[in-house]
Amino acid sequence: MRKSFGDAIAEDLRYAVKAVIGEENFVDMYPNKSNNYCCGGGGGFLQSGFKKERLEYGKIKDQQIKDTGATYVIAACHNCHAQIHELSDVYESHYQVVHFWSLLALSLGILGPNERAYLGDDLKDVWVFHPETEM
Repeated sequence: MRKSFGDAIAEDLRYAVKAVIGEENFVDMYPNKSNNYCCGGGGGFLQSGFKKERLEYGKIKDQQIKDTGATYVIAACHNCHAQIHELSDVYESHYQVVHFWSLLALSLGILGPNERAYLGDDLKDVWVFHPETEM
């Protein structure tokens, strides 16, 4: 998606993310949009069996993330999420990896208790409505 749809879709996604988390909380990577670095987990590489090589390639993305100083990374897909989460663990980078839908559901008050595994301690107990309240 990074290269296929170009900067226009990247701008649309940034608009949506900023609407959910607040523009003041958004930190962009450099390079970004269609010039952003691949995490190294896509295209089947996550399941390829070349874990050592995948993690070595992923050092580029890990450093890019660390350079932002951000505590959360929004991953575009399952492969990116799994790869970046593993990079954070392996290189002891201490950032959380979430899907955009998790933050969107959290902001709407509909993220269930079992869907909070990747949230940091700062967000695990955030509820817009009381969890026992029926919708």
